[in-house]
Amino acid sequence: MVGPGRPLFVLFGSSIVQFSFKNGGWASILSDIYARKADIISRGYFGWNSRRAVQVLDQVFPKDANIHPSLVIVYFGGNDSAGPHPSGLGPHVPLPEYIENMRKIAIHLKTNSDKTRIIFLSCPPINEAKLNEYSSPHVSKLVRTNELCRIYSEACLDLCREMDVKVVDLWTAIQKREDWSNACFADGVHFSAEGSKIVVEEILKVVEEAEWEPSLHWKSMPIEFPEDSPYDLVASDGKRTINPSKYTVYGGIL
Repeated sequence: MVGPGRPLFVLFGSSIVQFSFKNGGWASILSDIYARKADIISRGYFGWNSRRAVQVLDQVFPKDANIHPSLVIVYFGGNDSAGPHPSGLGPHVPLPEYIENMRKIAIHLKTNSDKTRIIFLSCPPINEAKLNEYSSPHVSKLVRTNELCRIYSEACLDLCREMDVKVVDLWTAIQKREDWSNACFADGVHFSAEGSKIVVEEILKVVEEAEWEPSLHWKSMPIEFPEDSPYDLVASDGKRTINPSKYTVYGGIL
């Protein structure tokens, strides 16, 4: 642990989380926006479903931890919603179990600390045509459809309304863009830089509208070492320095 201590944001989920720091991903955007205000770390696991997630809750979010996150953003659902394999193996999780697994995650986070805020991300759509272009002779083909994504997304939204958990409706938000199917995905499933911008926009809307105390919106959070310094860049008048501590701007979003 390095100091001074900042609020901790943890991203917990499958490959949508694991890849979120790559190529202009949504975690890297959030890290830029929250620079000098919060530390954002990933606990993303490629290929995981909600069933595996609940098995490691106590390890990822131990109840006796010295520091609990200020915010946890959770995403599972894309792998759960894949069609079942005849062998019984694979990532598919039946819808009722998916709902209960997500409930367990929410309860665990809520009971760990009353200071931890939670945002769930619902299952986003997919580009079925592009996804079908990616295949491997070593992996059995998954049945993944936009309709299945919708069903699991709506189940996540319903659960969050029931449990009073903040949620981002990614299935709807992504499809508001006219060219979403090609512009928002790198491979039909995982977000491109353009798709990641939408994810961040929606997360920031939730954070800004939430009546959390203290607020976790980036504009409301204290800046680390905000004081003026004679060692800052000198202004053009040659008589003063310019404090750059508030310069956190991400083009196209803020």
